[in-house]
Amino acid sequence: MTVSTLDWGTTYRVTVLDLGLACCGVEVMAALEGHRPEHLAALGVDPVHAAGEAHVLVVSGTVTDAMLPAVIATYQEMPEPRYVISVGACSNTGGPYWDSYSVTKGIDQALPVHVAVPGCPPRPEALLDGLAALHRMVS
Repeated sequence: MTVSTLDWGTTYRVTVLDLGLACCGVEVMAALEGHRPEHLAALGVDPVHAAGEAHVLVVSGTVTDAMLPAVIATYQEMPEPRYVISVGACSNTGGPYWDSYSVTKGIDQALPVHVAVPGCPPRPEALLDGLAALHRMVS
């Protein structure tokens, strides 16, 4: 973990909602739910399960055109300020399915993405690095 991640936990807290849409979602769940709650609390990260409680939306996995309206609706339910982290190649660019007629070519076409975490799939620690990058961006 980086020092900036640890500093974030002592500065303020962030509530995170994961939209795990495919295999990258498992890696994000491992990062958010695989740790003991006190470890995430020390980092200032509180996973939540409702859009109305979240300030950070993590979109992880393949976003299909059919699923896109639900993703946008979830984002719109979030209180301000709200941020988006896109996790994995599929969420970032469509990944190996980029040429499919039914896959969104990156969630940034529909939502303002503040941090894009690369990988297919990225390791759970990559999400924590993405949260640290978001902290550096907004502080």
